[in-house]
Amino acid sequence: MWIDGQAVAEVVKAVEAQIAFNRVLGLHLEELTAEGVSLTFDWQEELVGNWARGALHGGVISAALDVVGGLTAMMAAAAQSDDADLPGRFSRLGTIDLRVDYLRPGIGASFRASGNALRTGSRVAVTRMELHNETGTLIAVGTGTYIVG
Repeated sequence: MWIDGQAVAEVVKAVEAQIAFNRVLGLHLEELTAEGVSLTFDWQEELVGNWARGALHGGVISAALDVVGGLTAMMAAAAQSDDADLPGRFSRLGTIDLRVDYLRPGIGASFRASGNALRTGSRVAVTRMELHNETGTLIAVGTGTYIVG
C-alpha cells in the first residue's frame, strides 16, 4: 500500500504537537516510513534520573523506545494493508508488551531512537528498537508487541 503524505503529516503532528508527554520529552520524528521509524530528542535537565551523572531517567528511555516501537508497528501494518486511514490506525494503536534492556547510562547531548518490524500481522506487530546517543553509543534496546488492527 502507498502511504499518503498528508496522512503521514497528520501522524507527525499528533506525535510531536498533540501528545503532551511527547512535547515534554521533546520528541521529533526524523523518519516515518514503512521501512523504518526514527526520532530524536535532546538532553534536558527535566529528563534526568541520575542527578550525579546527568543520565536520562529510565522512564524517558522506555517512553522514547515505546513511541518509536508503536510507530514502527503502525507503519509496517499500514504498508501491508488496504486500510489507507493512517490517522485512524494511529488512534487504535496500543502497546501490549514492552521489554527494555538498559545497557549503559543515558549520557549524551542528544539521542536517537530507531525501530524496525520483526513480524507484522493483521492485528499484532512485534518490533525491535534501539536508543543511541549522538556519538553512536548504544544505550538501550527494546522489543515491543503492539495491537495494530
